[in-house]
Amino acid sequence: MYITCLDVEGVLVPEIWIAFAEASGIPELKRTTRDEPDYNKLMNWRLGILKEHGLGLKEIQETIAKIDPLPGAKAFLDELRSFTQVILISDTFTQFATPLMEKLGWPTLFCNTLEVADNGEITGFRMRTEQSKLSTVKALQSIGFETIASGDSYNDLGMIQASKAGFLFRSTDKIKADYPDIPAYETYDELLAAIRNAMTEA
Repeated sequence: MYITCLDVEGVLVPEIWIAFAEASGIPELKRTTRDEPDYNKLMNWRLGILKEHGLGLKEIQETIAKIDPLPGAKAFLDELRSFTQVILISDTFTQFATPLMEKLGWPTLFCNTLEVADNGEITGFRMRTEQSKLSTVKALQSIGFETIASGDSYNDLGMIQASKAGFLFRSTDKIKADYPDIPAYETYDELLAAIRNAMTEA
């Protein structure tokens, strides 16, 4: 029994914080998990910038409403779900991801939640569990599933390395160079073929 675990931002949809950085004119917010491996440090830094500029959930959600999945992402996900169960595992937040999941046909998503004040200020965040991607993969394995995983960032490496098969997808040159043992792909067709092959080689 296989379950394929996929990252979301950078794999199926554009990076939300990069889109918001461009919309808000705050270039510092372009920093993502491709640049900063410590997610708690990254999020606390982001929240500090939002507070400094008086920006809250409403402004970010207005940007997200204009974001579409990456070209080909929904067709890729539809085909993938035709031959394997799929769980999207993301360090994003329910308040960000819901409109994007609608555009992807409501796949199963495990993510986190924001703490939001009555005035819309994002005051904090609650992670679902420590090392949520790796923890989820290990939990699935503990109940009898083989996992296949793919993502693009530092925070995806744990689940990729712990899975029966794991792949980088549209990752950075630095991550690909640092982890040459992980197959890296750039197109959905390549990734689909790699996942199919991993399942048939079992």
